[in-house]
Amino acid sequence: LAAGENNNAKLIAAYFNQNGIDARYVHPREAGIVVTSEPGNARIIPSSYDKIEGLADSNEVLVIPGFFGVTKENQICTFSRGGSDITGSIIAAGVKADLYENFTDVDGIFAAHPGIIHQPHSIPELTYREMRELAYAGFSVLHDEALLPAYRGKIPLVIKNTNNPDHPGTRIVLEHSSDKFPVVGIAGDSGFVSINMSKYLMNREVGFGRKVLQILEDLNIGWEHMPTGIDDLSIILRSRELTPIKEEEILRQLVQKAEVDHAEIEHDLSIIMIVGEKMKSHIGVTATATRALSENKINIQMMSQGSSEVSIMFVVNKEQEKAAIKALYHAFFDESKED
Repeated sequence: LAAGENNNAKLIAAYFNQNGIDARYVHPREAGIVVTSEPGNARIIPSSYDKIEGLADSNEVLVIPGFFGVTKENQICTFSRGGSDITGSIIAAGVKADLYENFTDVDGIFAAHPGIIHQPHSIPELTYREMRELAYAGFSVLHDEALLPAYRGKIPLVIKNTNNPDHPGTRIVLEHSSDKFPVVGIAGDSGFVSINMSKYLMNREVGFGRKVLQILEDLNIGWEHMPTGIDDLSIILRSRELTPIKEEEILRQLVQKAEVDHAEIEHDLSIIMIVGEKMKSHIGVTATATRALSENKINIQMMSQGSSEVSIMFVVNKEQEKAAIKALYHAFFDESKED
């Protein structure tokens, strides 16, 4: 289990020593990475950081395999897919590092997916909150769970390219050093559905939202967003949360328990996020975005913005996802780089 990461760490340590670098392989057990007993979804136990901190006293280069830790029962247990990023962040936080460099196969993070936008704008700096929003909406350069240990430790993180180490990459920080660009990135993700319901005088009914969420909880269904109006409510969730049987049961219970006037489930939706902490201090960002979508004949199914104003979310039909990303990129970034 996790043999690839483990054996590579041993080989790298041996290679360093053969080339005059004093290095040592350290098994996660020795490093102090104690995790929960959830194979494929293990989480660090907070008390582990006390032992991990001692690694900072070493004068050697320590080579620690990623992707797994050990349980209290001394069993190997893996993090979720891409979990080597998590290990690096845990170690950086544990030793209170000044900087965590994460090497991957791209020159940092781009303002949009290179598969949709030709040569997109490179992001030199973004905040942890912005990165979290972009990762949620489809940016997969860095495992989103890897942000938490470094964020809590207030450690700057740099995404760099293994094959182009001289490129400055993208720096992830707590706060921006500049507010030049209100929007730092645009991301999109598909595989969403929306449960739409309406009820006259819904806004006056105490406990209506609780009834609806209780129906989902009883069916073990997680949800993502909840745009509302005075007489209507939509719940956006991942399509993987539903089955045909669950869909029928949701609609039945909404009528019986929440006494809605109408309920339906809409499939094949995508979410598009425009992200930037400085949007809240710039006038007209939402207007620019909606105008760009309208001019490109993209129908906005729903729109939502959280109280933090770090991102604005648009819900569109799946077949319009790429066109929406192109339209928004064209509106906020250099149009000469748009495909």
